[in-house]
Amino acid sequence: MRFYVVQTAMGILGSVGFAILFGVFDRKLLWISLGSGAGWGVYLLCTVNGYSIFTGLFAASLLVAVFSEVLARVLKTPVIMMLVPMLIPEIPGGDLYYTMSYLVQGKYAEFGSSSKQVLMEAGAIALGIILASYVAGFIRNIRTYVLGHSLW
Repeated sequence: MRFYVVQTAMGILGSVGFAILFGVFDRKLLWISLGSGAGWGVYLLCTVNGYSIFTGLFAASLLVAVFSEVLARVLKTPVIMMLVPMLIPEIPGGDLYYTMSYLVQGKYAEFGSSSKQVLMEAGAIALGIILASYVAGFIRNIRTYVLGHSLW
């Protein structure tokens, strides 16, 4: 349990650091830290309960993307400013490192299997973002059509 708390804390710290690098210095840092912590928590919850890494990353990125879409409207800020820092803990950095290491060392069989894993992980993250963005756009279109003007 302690290991998961440390992982979550480091993910939050990395997200906040990345947000500061992006030039975010106000109350958005609090929301970014909450979103990244919640996203990593969902990922850990999925993987600990026996779901695949794909499922965990998809669920985490979907939660983070929905949270970013809502916060962007509330805080009147671009979605990307909230989304990118919140997704930092989900980035498969270790797997990407080993993939490139296998390529440089000429271990092409390991490179192939490792690159397949990295592409699967990146696809899960992208799928969660795309789904949340599509649903947000769909809701905006319905509100525009029904009410005659956009509230978002």
